[in-house]
Amino acid sequence: MKIGIYGGSFNPIHNGHLHLAREARRQMNLDEVWLMVSPHNPLKKSSSLLRDELRLELVRIATQNEEGLSASDFEFSLQRPSFTWNTLQALSLQHPEHQFSLLVGADNWSVFHKWYAYEKILLFYPIIIYPRRNSEVDESNLPHGVTLLQTELIDISSTEVRRRVAYGLPIDHLVPECVAEKVAEYYSNQKRKTLPEEEEL
Repeated sequence: MKIGIYGGSFNPIHNGHLHLAREARRQMNLDEVWLMVSPHNPLKKSSSLLRDELRLELVRIATQNEEGLSASDFEFSLQRPSFTWNTLQALSLQHPEHQFSLLVGADNWSVFHKWYAYEKILLFYPIIIYPRRNSEVDESNLPHGVTLLQTELIDISSTEVRRRVAYGLPIDHLVPECVAEKVAEYYSNQKRKTLPEEEEL
Protein backbone atom coordinates (compact mmCIF):
# COMPACT_ATOMS: atom_id res chain seq x y z
CA MET A 1 0.00 0.00 0.00
CA LYS A 2 0.96 3.64 -0.43
CA ILE A 3 1.30 5.20 3.00
CA GLY A 4 1.82 8.87 3.83
CA ILE A 5 3.76 9.59 7.01
CA TYR A 6 2.59 12.79 8.70
CA GLY A 7 4.79 13.32 11.73
CA GLY A 8 4.41 15.96 14.41
CA SER A 9 3.95 16.69 18.06
CA PHE A 10 0.14 17.06 17.63
CA ASN A 11 0.07 19.10 20.83
CA PRO A 12 -2.90 18.68 20.50
CA ILE A 13 -4.25 17.54 17.15
CA HIS A 14 -6.64 20.03 15.55
CA ASN A 15 -8.87 20.42 12.49
CA GLY A 16 -6.00 21.78 10.39
CA HIS A 17 -4.01 18.57 10.87
CA LEU A 18 -6.98 16.46 9.83
CA HIS A 19 -7.69 18.61 6.76
CA LEU A 20 -4.10 18.26 5.53
CA ALA A 21 -4.09 14.50 6.12
CA ARG A 22 -7.35 14.08 4.19
CA GLU A 23 -6.13 16.24 1.29
CA ALA A 24 -2.77 14.46 1.08
CA ARG A 25 -4.54 11.10 0.91
CA ARG A 26 -6.98 12.31 -1.75
CA GLN A 27 -4.62 14.30 -3.98
CA MET A 28 -1.70 11.85 -3.83
CA ASN A 29 -3.86 8.73 -4.13
CA LEU A 30 -2.54 7.32 -0.86
CA ASP A 31 -4.18 4.28 0.67
CA GLU A 32 -3.56 5.58 4.17
CA VAL A 33 -1.99 8.46 6.08
CA TRP A 34 -0.36 7.64 9.39
CA LEU A 35 -0.30 10.54 11.82
CA MET A 36 2.91 9.72 13.65
CA VAL A 37 3.14 11.29 17.09
CA SER A 38 6.67 12.44 17.91
CA PRO A 39 7.68 11.50 21.46
CA HIS A 40 9.19 14.08 23.75
CA ASN A 41 12.83 14.74 23.01
CA PRO A 42 14.65 14.00 26.30
CA LEU A 43 17.32 16.54 25.37
CA LYS A 44 14.80 19.38 25.26
CA LYS A 45 12.68 20.89 28.00
CA SER A 46 9.13 21.78 27.03
CA SER A 47 6.63 22.60 29.74
CA SER A 48 3.92 23.16 27.12
CA LEU A 49 4.19 19.68 25.65
CA LEU A 50 1.35 17.39 26.69
CA ARG A 51 2.52 13.96 27.76
CA ASP A 52 3.22 11.48 24.97
CA GLU A 53 0.39 9.10 25.82
CA LEU A 54 -2.22 11.85 25.91
CA ARG A 55 -1.18 13.31 22.55
CA LEU A 56 -1.31 9.82 21.04
CA GLU A 57 -4.73 9.14 22.56
CA LEU A 58 -6.09 12.41 21.14
CA VAL A 59 -4.86 11.51 17.64
CA ARG A 60 -6.44 8.07 17.98
CA ILE A 61 -9.86 9.39 18.95
CA ALA A 62 -9.68 12.14 16.32
CA THR A 63 -9.02 9.64 13.52
CA GLN A 64 -11.18 6.74 14.68
CA ASN A 65 -13.97 7.62 12.22
CA GLU A 66 -11.71 9.04 9.50
CA GLU A 67 -11.34 6.69 6.53
CA GLY A 68 -7.70 6.02 5.71
CA LEU A 69 -6.31 8.03 8.62
CA SER A 70 -4.79 6.47 11.72
CA ALA A 71 -2.57 7.29 14.69
CA SER A 72 0.92 5.81 14.91
CA ASP A 73 3.18 5.40 17.94
CA PHE A 74 5.98 3.93 15.82
CA GLU A 75 8.59 6.45 16.98
CA PHE A 76 7.85 5.63 20.62
CA SER A 77 9.86 2.43 20.20
CA LEU A 78 12.85 4.11 18.52
CA GLN A 79 15.87 5.71 20.12
CA ARG A 80 15.14 9.30 21.05
CA PRO A 81 15.45 11.65 19.39
CA SER A 82 14.91 9.79 16.12
CA PHE A 83 16.03 11.40 12.88
CA THR A 84 13.46 11.23 10.08
CA TRP A 85 15.80 9.15 7.93
CA ASN A 86 16.13 6.56 10.71
CA THR A 87 12.37 6.48 11.18
CA LEU A 88 11.73 5.93 7.47
CA GLN A 89 14.37 3.21 7.28
CA ALA A 90 12.87 1.43 10.30
CA LEU A 91 9.40 1.68 8.75
CA SER A 92 10.60 0.23 5.44
CA LEU A 93 12.36 -2.60 7.24
CA GLN A 94 9.32 -3.48 9.34
CA HIS A 95 6.80 -2.98 6.51
CA PRO A 96 8.49 -3.92 3.22
CA GLU A 97 5.06 -4.37 1.67
CA HIS A 98 4.36 -0.61 1.87
CA GLN A 99 5.64 2.38 -0.10
CA PHE A 100 6.11 5.36 2.21
CA SER A 101 5.84 9.06 1.41
CA LEU A 102 6.79 11.86 3.78
CA LEU A 103 4.60 14.88 4.51
CA VAL A 104 6.66 18.00 5.26
CA GLY A 105 5.52 21.52 6.12
CA ALA A 106 6.63 24.35 3.86
CA ASP A 107 8.55 25.85 6.78
CA ASN A 108 10.52 22.64 7.24
CA TRP A 109 11.08 22.32 3.50
CA SER A 110 12.94 25.64 3.52
CA VAL A 111 15.54 24.09 5.86
CA PHE A 112 15.28 20.54 4.55
CA HIS A 113 18.85 20.69 3.26
CA LYS A 114 19.97 20.82 6.90
CA TRP A 115 18.21 17.60 7.87
CA TYR A 116 20.23 14.51 8.62
CA ALA A 117 20.64 12.36 5.47
CA TYR A 118 18.27 14.63 3.53
CA GLU A 119 19.77 13.53 0.20
CA LYS A 120 18.94 9.90 0.98
CA ILE A 121 15.40 10.84 1.93
CA LEU A 122 14.99 12.62 -1.42
CA LEU A 123 16.43 9.62 -3.25
CA PHE A 124 14.28 6.91 -1.69
CA TYR A 125 11.04 8.55 -0.52
CA PRO A 126 8.48 10.80 -2.25
CA ILE A 127 7.92 14.05 -0.36
CA ILE A 128 4.65 15.94 -0.08
CA ILE A 129 4.91 19.58 1.01
CA TYR A 130 1.93 21.13 2.75
CA PRO A 131 1.39 24.90 3.11
CA ARG A 132 2.39 26.83 6.23
CA ARG A 133 1.87 30.47 7.08
CA ASN A 134 4.64 32.81 5.86
CA SER A 135 6.42 29.99 4.02
CA GLU A 136 6.42 30.26 0.24
CA VAL A 137 7.40 27.34 -1.99
CA ASP A 138 8.64 27.78 -5.55
CA GLU A 139 6.92 24.85 -7.19
CA SER A 140 8.92 25.29 -10.41
CA ASN A 141 12.18 24.44 -8.62
CA LEU A 142 11.08 21.36 -6.70
CA PRO A 143 13.27 18.26 -7.15
CA HIS A 144 11.98 15.08 -8.74
CA GLY A 145 9.70 13.22 -6.36
CA VAL A 146 8.68 16.32 -4.41
CA THR A 147 5.09 17.58 -4.76
CA LEU A 148 3.36 20.67 -3.36
CA LEU A 149 -0.07 19.92 -1.95
CA GLN A 150 -2.68 22.16 -3.53
CA THR A 151 -4.89 23.01 -0.59
CA GLU A 152 -6.04 25.99 1.42
CA LEU A 153 -4.20 26.93 4.57
CA ILE A 154 -6.28 26.17 7.66
CA ASP A 155 -4.85 28.78 9.98
CA ILE A 156 -5.02 26.94 13.31
CA SER A 157 -2.17 26.29 15.68
CA SER A 158 -1.87 23.88 18.59
CA THR A 159 -0.49 26.80 20.60
CA GLU A 160 -3.74 28.68 20.05
CA VAL A 161 -5.76 25.63 21.13
CA ARG A 162 -3.76 25.21 24.36
CA ARG A 163 -3.92 28.92 25.09
CA ARG A 164 -7.66 29.13 24.70
CA VAL A 165 -8.37 26.09 26.85
CA ALA A 166 -6.01 27.38 29.54
CA TYR A 167 -8.14 30.53 29.71
CA GLY A 168 -11.36 28.52 29.71
CA LEU A 169 -12.35 29.64 26.21
CA PRO A 170 -14.15 27.35 23.73
CA ILE A 171 -12.13 25.34 21.21
CA ASP A 172 -14.99 23.46 19.54
CA HIS A 173 -14.38 25.27 16.24
CA LEU A 174 -10.67 24.35 16.27
CA VAL A 175 -10.66 20.64 17.13
CA PRO A 176 -13.00 17.65 16.76
CA GLU A 177 -15.64 17.47 19.50
CA CYS A 178 -14.12 14.31 20.94
CA VAL A 179 -10.75 16.05 21.28
CA ALA A 180 -12.29 19.18 22.84
CA GLU A 181 -13.91 17.07 25.56
CA LYS A 182 -10.70 15.21 26.34
CA VAL A 183 -8.54 18.34 26.41
CA ALA A 184 -11.05 20.13 28.65
CA GLU A 185 -10.99 17.16 30.99
CA TYR A 186 -7.20 17.26 31.14
CA TYR A 187 -7.16 20.93 32.07
CA SER A 188 -10.14 20.76 34.44
CA ASN A 189 -7.96 20.32 37.51
CA GLN A 190 -5.52 23.04 36.54
CA LYS A 191 -5.83 26.67 37.60
CA ARG A 192 -7.50 28.78 34.92
CA LYS A 193 -5.67 31.87 33.75
CA THR A 194 -7.25 35.31 33.59
CA LEU A 195 -7.33 36.76 30.12
CA PRO A 196 -6.07 40.37 30.03
CA GLU A 197 -8.71 42.81 28.78
CA GLU A 198 -6.57 44.00 25.87
CA GLU A 199 -5.85 40.46 24.67
CA GLU A 200 -8.03 39.22 21.83
CA LEU A 201 -8.46 35.63 20.70
